[in-house]
Amino acid sequence: MKIKTYLIDDEPKALAILEDKIKRFCKEIEIVGQAQKPSEAIKELETLQPDLVFLDVAMPKMSGFDLLKHISHPSFEVIFATGFDKYAIEAIKHCAIGYLVKPIDNDELVAAVNKAKENIEEKNALEKNQQFINNLSAKRFQDKKVVIPTQEGLEFLEISQISNFEGVDGYTKIHLKDRKPILSSLNIGHFVKMFKEHDFFQVHKSHLINLNYIEKYLKEGYIIIGEQKIPVSRNRRNEFLEMINKL
Repeated sequence: MKIKTYLIDDEPKALAILEDKIKRFCKEIEIVGQAQKPSEAIKELETLQPDLVFLDVAMPKMSGFDLLKHISHPSFEVIFATGFDKYAIEAIKHCAIGYLVKPIDNDELVAAVNKAKENIEEKNALEKNQQFINNLSAKRFQDKKVVIPTQEGLEFLEISQISNFEGVDGYTKIHLKDRKPILSSLNIGHFVKMFKEHDFFQVHKSHLINLNYIEKYLKEGYIIIGEQKIPVSRNRRNEFLEMINKL
């Protein structure tokens, strides 16, 4: 299967390097167009309807994020290209969208394309892109949604509804406010990296909690959230109690 692909980057040199790497390492990709000006890209994307778009994040006048907002029906898979921008990468990860850090590594390029190919076959790009755009408008982290890969597909969860994450045999059980838990194919370390700075705290190697859901802390070292009794590791108790006192 040939993957119809469009490239967008305001820097001619970066665009040429990406094109060369794709032609050398990603034979399944067919480059159907490219642009340095986002305004030109918007028009062509509507016409060409590519399967995959490589999109630079930091561009003058219109960022890659802004460009995506201007597409009426963004049903293509996206791989963002960015410098090491912590906040941009975090936003992208929340919606399970692909990204590459510049300068682009060959192996990471191949891995990102392979993942995009899987996603194209699952036909869920439109939902992910629309949720990403919605998240960009959210003022608070807890008002956003996160895209969670499960064995059945993708779950779009409101972050404010997540009470805690529980590591279980390499998977993660996600406990929710108003429904049964779901099981993610990702390990708990993935969620620790994604959530640890946003009202979530890892109280134990297998437990990451939403601080807004704590009902009680027991002096023997347990947290009560609903019917759950969650252990707090001895080496994390002081930091946890300091954090609670700041709330």
